[in-house]
Amino acid sequence: MWGGRRQRPGPSSVEELRARRREREAALRRARRQEQLLSKRLLREDSAAEHGEDEAEPAPDPLSEDEALELLRGLQKGSEDRRSCLGRLRRALRHRESQQRFVRLDGSIHTLVGLFTSSLGELQLGAARCLHELSCGDPPVAEACLPFTPYLLTYLAGHSLELTELCLYTLGNLVVESQAVRRQLLLQGIIPVLASCSQSPHEAVLEGVGYVLSQLLQAKEAPMEIIPLVLSSALPQQMLRWLQGRLGAGAGAAVEFAWCLHYITCSHTANRELLALGALPALTELLLHLAADIPPEAPEGLELLVSPVLRCLSSLLAEPGGAEGRLQDHRLLVALFLLLQSFHQQQPFVVQEGLWLLNNLTAEEPFFCSALLCLDLLPALLQLLSCSQPAGLLVLTVLCNVAGKGPAYCQQLHQQQALPLLLPTLLLPDPSLVGQCLELLHLLFLHWPEAAEDFVRQGGHQALERHQSSPELQERAGALLGMLGTPLAACCP
Repeated sequence: MWGGRRQRPGPSSVEELRARRREREAALRRARRQEQLLSKRLLREDSAAEHGEDEAEPAPDPLSEDEALELLRGLQKGSEDRRSCLGRLRRALRHRESQQRFVRLDGSIHTLVGLFTSSLGELQLGAARCLHELSCGDPPVAEACLPFTPYLLTYLAGHSLELTELCLYTLGNLVVESQAVRRQLLLQGIIPVLASCSQSPHEAVLEGVGYVLSQLLQAKEAPMEIIPLVLSSALPQQMLRWLQGRLGAGAGAAVEFAWCLHYITCSHTANRELLALGALPALTELLLHLAADIPPEAPEGLELLVSPVLRCLSSLLAEPGGAEGRLQDHRLLVALFLLLQSFHQQQPFVVQEGLWLLNNLTAEEPFFCSALLCLDLLPALLQLLSCSQPAGLLVLTVLCNVAGKGPAYCQQLHQQQALPLLLPTLLLPDPSLVGQCLELLHLLFLHWPEAAEDFVRQGGHQALERHQSSPELQERAGALLGMLGTPLAACCP
């Protein structure tokens, strides 16, 4: 991929490299979407592109103790060759072994701090890149970098975009594995500093802010120690404002901020505060915007934004009192189904997220149950039964939400031909799917007896009889056969 030497690239090439980095980060998120997304990121290619270096060359072997000491002495001498020494050190620090050897040397961190705080821009950036490599080290290496943290925070207010971005991603890397680093940064005021950075006009800075914040919000102590500080800052308002406003120009930052909001909502400690800030209408408008512009097949990477937005909305709607801020807007259902149709082939996990939101919309709210039927969205919903086992289960759960609203809803379900598509589900070997289908049939037969008659005419009683020998299903199947007694006698004298 990177074969051969290259000329120093111009700005467009730098942007291409950043785009490739984001693609790799997107792949990481896709691979780990069901887990917390703690990870470390390096800006090597961006730095190399901007300074005419060739990242295709292999990194040198790990430093020996003598080589590490020689480099350190070169940095301490104050010679004009310190820039070259910093470059060699940065490449050597890609090895964990070299990192450990270097930080154990007496005076190594003090020397790097001195260069990092230098008034000479090239030396400062060189030291910042070395620190950036160290930030991806093991916890002892990260903790050795504690003396840098006040300067990292200070330089976030500087005028160098490259240095600001380096400092942000270095901070994000440092907080991953070390609670000691996180506590020190909290005491040093990292949250107010990030809030100030979130007002930057530069997308690269905003994306870096989102990265640092997402790392902090996933820490085990986040619900008690970090989220309250975030809520007391301007960060939630800034994140919601960014998601509502300049999305086209800042998709990378929007993705980071959406995941940050997801980590806050899934902690179940701050949802009322987010509701009070207008998170529900803001995220709803974002979903409407995304659905309005989405092509028939969703572009690669869009799921990284859609998934956390769906999760946030689901969590906020599940919050007691969350319905008070709910928008009774049928456009939300239309937008949701447009997204489901675009994602269900290539990204079926997004369908599961969308159905979870649909479940929360229909669980307590008759408005969305009525809209689902009146907008003729039932066929599209039933088509998702075969998307996956979790999706099928959620489809049946949504239908139970609708049927549970009473006779008028069951009548419409029956009139819109739900039964023929439910019958194949009864033949599946999955007890959970069949069990949920039995629950739906019970509601239909209870509230609309004509559905029971049609079910018998279509041979449904035979499917029920198959499950009378199943320990998990026999009780419910028997109860339904009992409900079918009169229709069965009428149809089969």
